[in-house]
Amino acid sequence: MIISGIDEAGKGPVIGSMFIVGCSLDESRLDELKEIGVKDSKLLSIKKIHLIAEKVKKICNYELIEVKVDEIDSVLEGKDSNLNWLEADKTIEIIKKLKPDKAIVDSPSVNLEKYKEYLSEEVDVELEVCHKAEKYEIVAAASIIAKSTREKEIEKLKEKYGDFGSGYTSDWKTQEYLKENYKKNKEIFRKSWSSYKKLVEGSRNKKLGEF
Repeated sequence: MIISGIDEAGKGPVIGSMFIVGCSLDESRLDELKEIGVKDSKLLSIKKIHLIAEKVKKICNYELIEVKVDEIDSVLEGKDSNLNWLEADKTIEIIKKLKPDKAIVDSPSVNLEKYKEYLSEEVDVELEVCHKAEKYEIVAAASIIAKSTREKEIEKLKEKYGDFGSGYTSDWKTQEYLKENYKKNKEIFRKSWSSYKKLVEGSRNKKLGEF
């Protein structure tokens, strides 16, 4: 039986793309992932994540989708979707490409049944949809590739745009960078994020107050 695991990295930051990855492997070979050190990526250093990601790529079939800032903004500014359903649509794309017998999906939605039902309408495979799915090595493998890819992309952006920290608004460095650069480097920011919108709105109100 071919099993796929699907997870994402970079869903929450105000800067940069989101990456969704699916990994597939025959059930009889899942122990190989344990042997190369695959586990919940939150327990691994970024150096280990990069190292294990390359090993996973040699063992598994995998598909990676980069969801860029413009696509995220376009979806969130519409009325018919949100980030969870965008992730679901990309997950469906990945499952269709990998064609597993079973897919284990880390759900971004609190409503597991509804999320599973949405996926089931588009793919004809056995589905396990759950939270904290990195407990399964095949999902952890997907998460490791996603996090490694995002980290490399963030480093490239920093080389071009300067050090903005992690890209998450919980990071003071990202907060400061956003305040100083939201007008100048618009292309790297998710303009649908409330943290970005507040700055734009504040700037407009300030200009109106000048009249």
